[in-house]
Amino acid sequence: MRRATFVGASIMVSSYHQAAAFIPQQPLQITSKNVLPKFSTTILCDNNHGSASSADNDASASSASVDNQRRKLLSIAPMYTLPFVLLGGGENTASAVELSSSSAAMSEIQQTNIVALSSPSSAALCADSEEENRIAIFERVAPSVVYIDTFKQKQDVFSTDIMEIPIGSGSGFIWDNQGHIVTNFHVIQQAKSAQIAILTPNNGIKSSSTIEPAYTSVRPGALGSNGSTTFKDFTRTVYKAKVVGVDPTKDIAVLKVDSDDNNFSMKQQLRPIQLGTSTGLRVGQGSLAIGNPFGLDHTLTTGVISGIGREVKSPSGRPISNVIQTDAAINPGNSGGPLLDSKGRVIGMATAIYSPSGASAGIGFAVPVDTVKYIVTQLIENGQIVRPLLGVSILDSKQARQALGITKGVLILEVKPGTPAAAAGLKGLRRTDSGIIEIGDIIIAVEGAPIEKEGDLFKAIEEYKPGQTVKVTVNRPQIEVTESGEANITLKEITFSVKLIASDDSTFLQK
Repeated sequence: MRRATFVGASIMVSSYHQAAAFIPQQPLQITSKNVLPKFSTTILCDNNHGSASSADNDASASSASVDNQRRKLLSIAPMYTLPFVLLGGGENTASAVELSSSSAAMSEIQQTNIVALSSPSSAALCADSEEENRIAIFERVAPSVVYIDTFKQKQDVFSTDIMEIPIGSGSGFIWDNQGHIVTNFHVIQQAKSAQIAILTPNNGIKSSSTIEPAYTSVRPGALGSNGSTTFKDFTRTVYKAKVVGVDPTKDIAVLKVDSDDNNFSMKQQLRPIQLGTSTGLRVGQGSLAIGNPFGLDHTLTTGVISGIGREVKSPSGRPISNVIQTDAAINPGNSGGPLLDSKGRVIGMATAIYSPSGASAGIGFAVPVDTVKYIVTQLIENGQIVRPLLGVSILDSKQARQALGITKGVLILEVKPGTPAAAAGLKGLRRTDSGIIEIGDIIIAVEGAPIEKEGDLFKAIEEYKPGQTVKVTVNRPQIEVTESGEANITLKEITFSVKLIASDDSTFLQK
């Protein structure tokens, strides 16, 4: 093992960035105790716990190895001290040094006249770094998060005037420079109109579309308001918003700032949020949520990713799959706000909580950002989402169990005439000439994927595109009359090839 020479100097440490491992920039030999070499500083704590691509991991492998060596230097130092470790050989950085804790080893160290460097513990240094990282993320991302007020219309009792009555509030985030705002569908579901409060820079640019004076349900002390000290260079500006498109099945809506001012530069006023990916997320990663709970605008909460691959029910009743679970506090008003990784990139959109009281119980859910990207792009381009449909109407599986005793599969109520499902031979529930109700086909599988309830059917169909043909397996009730005149019902398994139709197919909609 190579020998190491220890030298040091007394240094006052006032912040985390000053307390770091001092590594010589060049190979050196100490010739005079009165002359100290120049050192470079390296941050010891790695806060990049967010999702990263494999390419990023490969690129940072070498630097991670060096950081690990520097951490070892801290681990061998006496408590509350941080000696310099210098090598007299031909390498540019210090290597790991193994020291025995025996008295002999300590005696040898003392003989080198070490001057200890007073410093905080490594745990304190990491805590300071994480705190600064959170602050930096909030200050960068907060201007990309908006406050949404929704209204309904009501006629004045004493006149024919139509008034706008506030009905709720929520969160959202700026998608692009064109003024598109992404939020939850349930935030605007009951609204006739909406307005958006945005933090805009104090650059002198004004728009004729700005609402002044503007109603807002935000509580006093809001960012960008008079007296606010957090964002002195920003002003809270309120605009009317119009709906671009909605997707109730994924609880996503896209709004747009309603501005007709040709002199108004969106690129200078809006700060689009940075998008990440929900692919490769791991339980235990850090997460941050920014939103407007209970009218408290731009509230930051932190936690970890508590689970992945969850499933929640959308406003349309269909399941939203691959949902992210987090213990970062999500409360009423947070809906539509971003869930961030530890680098400040969006990994999801807050959509629901599980709570017996209605407030945060540490179980919040977010729609994965990869799903949001696809839906939002389609809504901006087409104004709607075109989904594959089987062309049948079904009975809720809970009702089928309670009323008919069907414990497996989804019962077809009606097959739409003129659809490929009708042409393939699927049958729905019908009444015979004698008044007897015949049960229709029970879907038990799609392309081999078992179907237990309607959520399974929706999930299986969404794996395909309109126009594709899928194999649908059903149990068809068969009535057989015995010699004694008793009717026995048996189930016959049949597989049909059915061509999927589009959700905007006029053949389906007009029937």
